[in-house]
Amino acid sequence: MNDRVVSPLRLLVDTAVLTAWRRLLGLKEQSWFLLSLIGVFLVGYVALSFTLFFGGLRFIGRFPGLGGLLVERLLFLLFAFLFGLLLISNLIIAYTNLFRNRETAFLLTLPVPRQTVLQWKLLESTLVASWAFLFLIAPLLAAYGLVNRVDWHFYPMVVLMVGMFIVLPGIAGCWLALQIARFLDRRAFQVLLVAVLVTAVGLILFKFRPEPVTDEALETRVLSVIDRLLDNTRFAQFPLLPSYWLSSSVQSWSEGALRTALFFFAVLLSYVLFFGFLAMTRLGDSFYEASSIVHGRGSMFVRWAWFQRLEERQRRLQQLSLLLRPRDWLDALLAWRNLVPPDVRALVAKDLRVFWRDTTQWGQALMLFGLLTVYIINLRHFTRQLDSPFWISLVSFLNLGACALNLATLTTRFVFPQFSLEGKRVWVVGLAPIGLVQIVRLKFWLASVATLIVTLGLILLSCSMLGLDVAHSVFFAAAIAVMTFTLNAIAVGLGALYPNFKETNPAKIVSGFGGTFCLVLSFLYIVSSVVLLAVASPWGWRPDTLDEFAPAKAAFSWTIFVLGSVLAGWLPLRLGLRKVAVTEL
Repeated sequence: MNDRVVSPLRLLVDTAVLTAWRRLLGLKEQSWFLLSLIGVFLVGYVALSFTLFFGGLRFIGRFPGLGGLLVERLLFLLFAFLFGLLLISNLIIAYTNLFRNRETAFLLTLPVPRQTVLQWKLLESTLVASWAFLFLIAPLLAAYGLVNRVDWHFYPMVVLMVGMFIVLPGIAGCWLALQIARFLDRRAFQVLLVAVLVTAVGLILFKFRPEPVTDEALETRVLSVIDRLLDNTRFAQFPLLPSYWLSSSVQSWSEGALRTALFFFAVLLSYVLFFGFLAMTRLGDSFYEASSIVHGRGSMFVRWAWFQRLEERQRRLQQLSLLLRPRDWLDALLAWRNLVPPDVRALVAKDLRVFWRDTTQWGQALMLFGLLTVYIINLRHFTRQLDSPFWISLVSFLNLGACALNLATLTTRFVFPQFSLEGKRVWVVGLAPIGLVQIVRLKFWLASVATLIVTLGLILLSCSMLGLDVAHSVFFAAAIAVMTFTLNAIAVGLGALYPNFKETNPAKIVSGFGGTFCLVLSFLYIVSSVVLLAVASPWGWRPDTLDEFAPAKAAFSWTIFVLGSVLAGWLPLRLGLRKVAVTEL
């Protein structure tokens, strides 16, 4: 009897699939009511996004002579930005998965080829980084096909093309992660990286600076004006971008130009096969070398003289502090005037230190704040063309929604996995005198205070950029404050309801069932809250009409908003605390 030889990669994939299947079967042990509620939310999200995409595409397509141009440019722009976001997401997740993952370190000690370890981690990182993209793009492409009345073969071909499309940023992100890991501690590489980033930001700000449209230009042909206004989007039609191949193939297929669609499909397939072959066969040695370098160096700034002097000074201060006062600056700050009890102080200091020592955590937060900075800077240019009170009010509430969605990103990405990151050592924390329930409560308050400072500053700064008065600023600040506590309660409660103590990668924890449910629930709460506050705005939407019931409508909407927010946050947090209270350590 011949023994069948199974490749190590096949064993790793089969193990992951079997584990995921068992977790899916384990959902039967959960409450059927809760599972039904999650299913309704997921189906509702897909239906709502499909309806919005379908209505938006139909609305744009109704413009005679311009509808096709606008839809085409929007599709190119969407896939170009999604490609950039996928590249950044794959870079961060691949770096974490390759060099900050216990499973990777364990696999490298086994008689498994290093190339196989890289292959598995590349597949895993690509799937983890791309699931949200697939979840977002599916309703859009379905709506696009329905609006254009495509044939049935459009949908399977689009699924195949999107599947190939996500491979390229996955490979590029993995390769960039390897290069950063190998050369990040070199001074020349750090200088070059900073110079490239500064140059890129400068070029983006210069390229996308707003160009006001004069009255003379408005009197010319509409197509020339539209072309001038969309001039900054021409970068999305660069022929060497993979997003260009995907967009061109999708549009050509929907229009019946099958030869053109197959040409771009072949271009995309050839690049996927070529770079996929290189990644699967030639990056193993580079990965092993980069892993040795990452785990063998102390700091990325060790080659700088100023860092060496700083380390020496810090070492002397630590020696002096051990003689004078056995606590560091963080303990001294938390112990100021004894406002924080010692047990709470220890837990807060632990969480802050863990967050700071995890480079991927604060690195992603810094990148998110960089994107927000770009958003805030461009607000002042956007409002120059807004003269109507209706559009000013609309943009103001859209800004509230954008700030709330940013808050939901923070809570889902950083707050939800906090309880799971205690890992298998949760029993040590749980046996402390403070108790596990109180620990979860403290995590909620710590996250709420930290995110409240960020979101209040963000909403006040954006209101200032929009030129809103004090009443509007206070209105939106109060709304975002209520949303902050609700979204943190949702994240902490669901994080305690669906913990994953076996995983040390926060990105994988968020990508699980509980993280997806937290994201969908936060999104639905934000949409319903913003719509409720906007419909009954105390300032109205038409300044030429007087509504004597406007104050009553505003008070009623605020009452419903506050009560709904309390219920939406209290219920998940209460269920999470109840589960933690009966958890056996």
